[in-house]
Amino acid sequence: MHQPGLEQERRRCPPRPPGAGTCPQPSPPRAMATRWGICSAGRISHDFLVALKTLPATEHKAVAIAARDLARAQEYAQKHGIPRAYGSYEELAQDPDVDVVYVGVINPEHLPVGRLFLGAGKHVLLEKPLGMNTAEVRQLAQLAQSQGVFLMEAFWTRFFPISEQIRRLLAQGAVGEVKLISVTVGHPMENIHRLVEKKLGGGAILDVGCYGIQFASMVLAGERPESIVASGFLYPSGVDETTSVILKYAGKRQAVVSCTMSVELPNQAWVCGTKGSIELPAPWYAPTTMIVNHQRHECPLPPPPQPVNFSNGTGMRYEAQHVRECLLRGLKESPIMSLADSELVASIMDTVRQQLGVTFSEDQQG
Repeated sequence: MHQPGLEQERRRCPPRPPGAGTCPQPSPPRAMATRWGICSAGRISHDFLVALKTLPATEHKAVAIAARDLARAQEYAQKHGIPRAYGSYEELAQDPDVDVVYVGVINPEHLPVGRLFLGAGKHVLLEKPLGMNTAEVRQLAQLAQSQGVFLMEAFWTRFFPISEQIRRLLAQGAVGEVKLISVTVGHPMENIHRLVEKKLGGGAILDVGCYGIQFASMVLAGERPESIVASGFLYPSGVDETTSVILKYAGKRQAVVSCTMSVELPNQAWVCGTKGSIELPAPWYAPTTMIVNHQRHECPLPPPPQPVNFSNGTGMRYEAQHVRECLLRGLKESPIMSLADSELVASIMDTVRQQLGVTFSEDQQG
């Protein structure tokens, strides 16, 4: 079946470097549409819904949304053309027409809300961080496995076409042996209440630093670092404000991740190897451009049908596509963002927070 705009999207993506592949296109309609439930009516959920609209309606459909405030859920349902709105997450969990739930609640709610949907037998795409710590990640992973349902941490960065090309280029040795990974990620966000409050799971590491840590893990194929050294400053509330992390790996390799919620950083990433380099300009965590050995390559996003809250917000379409493909293949976790990957990222963040002196009440419950 011809997809309107498909040829136009192909034309937006120029030739790739050797071995880099092409921008993935929506697959031909098959089976029935993946029916999404949306948990929470926040800014990130809005962007996810807008991203779904850039995909074929024959493949993705938002059928229900839930928020603790029914009026808020109804507002989102009207704005996004969603048939049903609920004033509780429990109602969404019991909706028989929902295949998979996108969860965009605040960090401390990830474990209880994730458990609710997994326990109800729903597949779950849960926003990062998957849990407040490694213990919570393990609880969710174990529950998903015992229930036989799909669970994935929504690190959207890993599913952009550029990220797919990076993995392929690294596997082919395009930059030789990787020796240094450098990442900066930070924005002035001290005015965002949830980021400065401990009880809301705030701090730069869990909000943005996690992107840099998962990137290093992706580049080095899930290898565990030999040592972790973190240094930084705390916000008056006790959450981390600015942090730099050095991850040292065997073979004289390291990753340096700097994150903050107090100032604007370059928000760029570099992968430097013995034969070349890969550079990701800002915003590297939602990449549409890369520079491979001084050659620039781009894969633009389709324009959003509605305004989005976050840079390149429609890029969440790629993680949604990936979830659908996993479900069609009967997979219970992602081969690109596995539960083991999530546990590794969480364990590194636990160590970083420990070195900084940042503890949450959830750390005492594991």
